[in-house]
Amino acid sequence: MIRHEYLVIGAGPGGLCSGIKLKESGREDFVILEKAAGVGGTWYHNRYPGAACDVPSHLYSFSFDCRLDWPRPFSPQAEILTYLEQCAEKHGLLPHIRLETEVAKAEWIDSESAWRVTTESGEIYEARILLSALGMFNELNYPDIPGLDAFEGTRFHSARWREDHDVTGERVAVIGSAASAVQFVPEIAKRADQVDLYQRTANWVLPKADTPFSQEQIDIFRNQPELVYEMRREIYKEIEPVLTFDNDELLAASDQAGRDAISEVEDPETRRKLTPDHPYGCKRPLLSNNFYSTFNRPNVELVTDSIERIDPKGVVTADGKLREVDTLILATGFDTTRYLSAIDVTGREGARLEEAWSEGAYAFLGTMVPHFPNLFMMYGPNTNNGSILEMIEHQVAFAIRQIERIETEGLAWLEATPAATEAYNDAIQKDIDGVDVWQANCLGYYKSPSGRIVTQWPHNMGEYERRMNAVDASAFESAAR
Repeated sequence: MIRHEYLVIGAGPGGLCSGIKLKESGREDFVILEKAAGVGGTWYHNRYPGAACDVPSHLYSFSFDCRLDWPRPFSPQAEILTYLEQCAEKHGLLPHIRLETEVAKAEWIDSESAWRVTTESGEIYEARILLSALGMFNELNYPDIPGLDAFEGTRFHSARWREDHDVTGERVAVIGSAASAVQFVPEIAKRADQVDLYQRTANWVLPKADTPFSQEQIDIFRNQPELVYEMRREIYKEIEPVLTFDNDELLAASDQAGRDAISEVEDPETRRKLTPDHPYGCKRPLLSNNFYSTFNRPNVELVTDSIERIDPKGVVTADGKLREVDTLILATGFDTTRYLSAIDVTGREGARLEEAWSEGAYAFLGTMVPHFPNLFMMYGPNTNNGSILEMIEHQVAFAIRQIERIETEGLAWLEATPAATEAYNDAIQKDIDGVDVWQANCLGYYKSPSGRIVTQWPHNMGEYERRMNAVDASAFESAAR
């Protein structure tokens, strides 16, 4: 049994921020368990060509440690991973991190008022406080297509890119046309002999202002950090009004920008198929400056016929046509609605998280769940909007405040009350119902199987911060040691 006062699951942005703020508050007795061989979370795993963030780099940075020398407004995966690695080292987290240590289950032990965490290798950790930083992009989503396992060529998920595999001169099939495909299809099309992109529903893909910073600009940023933080504040102000999807003028402008971008496609039939029939914002808005122009290449085909099965040699569509391919790439995203229930979690008096979330994940302020004491989630249910690093900072600050209360008042445990949690989530779902674009049927990843939207925060980042700071003590119940 390995004992610590605090235990963090995951070394992505949420886990790193948790560790940094634990240390900053003088709490050194913690460990961060990470299943991967390096820190960075989704930015460690997602290494496909063209991978980049769709939030401007200066806002996709911690407010307490904004990188001064981002090479461009929207930085690629390698730059973001480097930033997160530097944060881990700079803030002294490396001695606390246990890599290649995957958590299998977490169980609250009533008699000890502590969490017992078991890893896949059988190691057992115990801690009074558990901070989960699994987030949304933890479980890969694989399509349920007959014959998938029978394919004789190379097959992999875009989130586990085969860096050892070269698609040069190959025939490639890409199943899925959302975030990852929008970024990597233009890159592999430059090398592959043929790329077939299988699209179920079209997405809005808008251009982005992504001209790289000049060396002169980067030097100025390095020498005048206050300019970088001012830029971050300006980006924040620009993004905030967009997040609520309730400004008709902004929605119309986004719709037009998307249609203007699609007009780059020369073939009218392909252009028609790429034009969404749902309102902008219904699905996750995407950004790219070269996605649509890629369809002007003679070696790229958009396929919208439904897939009937996977043949050992390729993909068979509903019209009976077989398109033979050498490599099959599944750009089918993640099971975004499971959050912490991706592992086996048992709370107070035997409560099972998977059962509690049978109708969809929920939490008080996206961080705490009744009957799961001393547990704080980063990037939990209904917290996805804007820059997740900004949202995570508010969640970690909230967790630290509750930890201080536990320790100052000598509590055995603290949790959100069922009444406060129900009232909060009823209000959030009512606000979500008021976001018209999210009510359209567009097959996005926001909804749980029950049909409830469990990923999205229906307000802006400032409103989330305000609510996190205005929590009344009556929202919690506790027990003394």
